[in-house]
Amino acid sequence: MWRTVKRLFAPLVAVGLLLSKFKFLLFALLKIKFVGTALTALLSIGAYALIFPVWFAVGFVLLIWVHEMGHVLQLKREGIPASAPMFIPFVGAVVAMKQMPKNALVEARVGLAGPVLGTMGALGALGLYAWTQAPLLLALAYVGFFLNLINLIPVLPLDGGRAMGALSPTFWIFGVGLMVALVFMTTLSPIILLLVALFGGPELWRRWRTRNTPEGRAYHEIEPRYRFAVGLVYLVLAISLVLLMGVTDVPAPPGSPQGVPVRV
Repeated sequence: MWRTVKRLFAPLVAVGLLLSKFKFLLFALLKIKFVGTALTALLSIGAYALIFPVWFAVGFVLLIWVHEMGHVLQLKREGIPASAPMFIPFVGAVVAMKQMPKNALVEARVGLAGPVLGTMGALGALGLYAWTQAPLLLALAYVGFFLNLINLIPVLPLDGGRAMGALSPTFWIFGVGLMVALVFMTTLSPIILLLVALFGGPELWRRWRTRNTPEGRAYHEIEPRYRFAVGLVYLVLAISLVLLMGVTDVPAPPGSPQGVPVRV
């Protein structure tokens, strides 16, 4: 077991030592949006390639990038300054908003834009599979649909939490329960639950405590027609992703060890 762990993490340790030697140059490069995205994407590809075939790793990172670009484009439309996508190996990617949206409706639109464009990216992989019959593309389509469906769980910092918060913060309680249930009822790694709690727990707790303050009520004050629109988009997207996962159901990407399910 320890031999396997060392084999998997030795390249990451080597890369870490190398980057530490040039940390000042690295920080300077990360300030350039395109360079920062490219460097972190390459790092993620290398990390995923330790477990999966390299072309699956490339396609997986590309699908994450498409998803994140949905947020970037919508943030630009809303006039909210934000960072370029930064990839985090085995976690995904993040786009940092440099200011809060003006209300929960804007935040919901930004949140839903990622899964919408991400689903289109996975559909692109499915279309290429229909043309080429390459099993790798079918596996990528499945993982893409799964990735975007998981992001619709209504809990912060996931996209579903930002979307359903526009309807009612009460949905966050349901989202927390759903995350716990999925860990025990599916192959979803407990690490995912831990990461969600780590990155979103403090913000979720802060918003829950301030939901009934004048500022909190003003932030969530949205016309009923917009609440209905957000709920409809969310529901249609979630149902579509479940159906598309059924169409593309595969146990693991080509070349991965037998019996090892795809985990995001």
